[in-house]
Amino acid sequence: MPTSVPSNLKEKVRRLPDRPGVYLMKDRLGSVIYVGKAKSLKKRVSTYFQASRRFADQPKIRALVQMIRDFEIIEVKSEPEALLLEGKLIKKWKPKYNTDFVDDKRFLLVRVDMTRDLPRFTLARFKKEDGARYFGPFAHAQHIRKTLSEMRRRFGILLGDASPRRLEDGRFRLYDDVRSEIYGHENVVTVEGYLERLEEACQFLEGKSREWLEELKVEMAEQASARNYEKAAELRDIVFSLEASLKKTRKFKREVQVPNTGQESMALLGKELQLAELPRVIECFDISHISGTFVVASMVQFVDGKPNKTGYRRFKIKSFEGNDDFRSMEEVVGRRYRRLNEEGKGFPDLIVIDGGRGQVGAAIKAFLLLDLEPPLVIGLAKKHETIIFADERPPLQLPLNHAGLQLLQRCRDEAHRFANTFNADLRSKRIRESILDDFSGLGPKRKASLLDEFGSIDRLKAASITELRTVEGIGLETATRLKRFLDEHYTR
Repeated sequence: MPTSVPSNLKEKVRRLPDRPGVYLMKDRLGSVIYVGKAKSLKKRVSTYFQASRRFADQPKIRALVQMIRDFEIIEVKSEPEALLLEGKLIKKWKPKYNTDFVDDKRFLLVRVDMTRDLPRFTLARFKKEDGARYFGPFAHAQHIRKTLSEMRRRFGILLGDASPRRLEDGRFRLYDDVRSEIYGHENVVTVEGYLERLEEACQFLEGKSREWLEELKVEMAEQASARNYEKAAELRDIVFSLEASLKKTRKFKREVQVPNTGQESMALLGKELQLAELPRVIECFDISHISGTFVVASMVQFVDGKPNKTGYRRFKIKSFEGNDDFRSMEEVVGRRYRRLNEEGKGFPDLIVIDGGRGQVGAAIKAFLLLDLEPPLVIGLAKKHETIIFADERPPLQLPLNHAGLQLLQRCRDEAHRFANTFNADLRSKRIRESILDDFSGLGPKRKASLLDEFGSIDRLKAASITELRTVEGIGLETATRLKRFLDEHYTR
């Protein structure tokens, strides 16, 4: 064991269980500096303290080991649970060495230098505080390069190889060669005209980022199911970084780029959807799951163009098990509007479904089975932000800077956030509750009684032995053992 690590950790390492879990390395001040997962806590954690391993060719790991003065562990039932818990704790503590290792992977970012008259879209390895807008990170270099080429043709924006020339009248000639004809856009533009193109391209790239984010989440779950845990953890790190990047970019847009009032947005949206009245009340549905597990749904409500959080609803799928977005959508839409009808409450002016024609059809089917007349139901398909109608109208694509479309996007993004939060809460609760499975002598009935009485593992751990004994079937001996078990093995 390295001489810089206290010798009292030797015994702590020897007592480690040969079970999956998560470990938290701490420095002399008790701060968490690294979070890791392990198939076997005993084997994995002990490698940090073996004298034979000096990590000569891994300076960052060597520096980490020299900083360790203590560690904690959290046992779980399986490697997939360890993977999920590791990610949650990294997000919570933001340990220095986890951040360094993730940054060192050098995934590509898209950088837009906003200090230039005509900002260009370039690729970068690092994010700097330089006033530029960044998108990413992106794990697949070939995908993002292909996308930038597509964006140049679609929006008429500049990439890093461009050399625009200022004309005498203050306008710019973007290209001096045949590319100006290939790309099919006006080659001579004002700064204001180019910035309009740039903003549409940035919004398109955000949409692509959200699309890739969902694909990465699916791939992460598939890798975990296939027991490729290192690859799953790598993908999880990209997901976290991309989610943070999208959150920051959307915040920037809300503060700077969206001046429209709710009234204006509703009026423009109502006109495009051919509504007789303003869509003052909009309800939007989204389904969230990971490879068919933890399937949940969300409904968010916007009133006069703004979120009305008292009107939000969460749903667990009850009618079946498995992964079927259409059946899930049919169930939750039916449950929502059956209840409103039974209570004599009015329906919203517009229902938005996160998805395409299949999801919209499932929502309409729910109304038909209830013999209820639905309000206008539309879908918002992610790929090209296309509006899908339930009737004979063709799909509608509005400009990305259209205030009505932006209102729909805000509804959709909020529903997606709300559903994912619910999904994460359920996964986290399942991980926490699973610790009771490792306590001997506690059957399903008494486990359920404890959770019903105290509501959560956190409250259960905080309970006294006397309070534990108030639960039917929990005697003094069991309460004492349970109290000791939770104190030793469960960390919030």
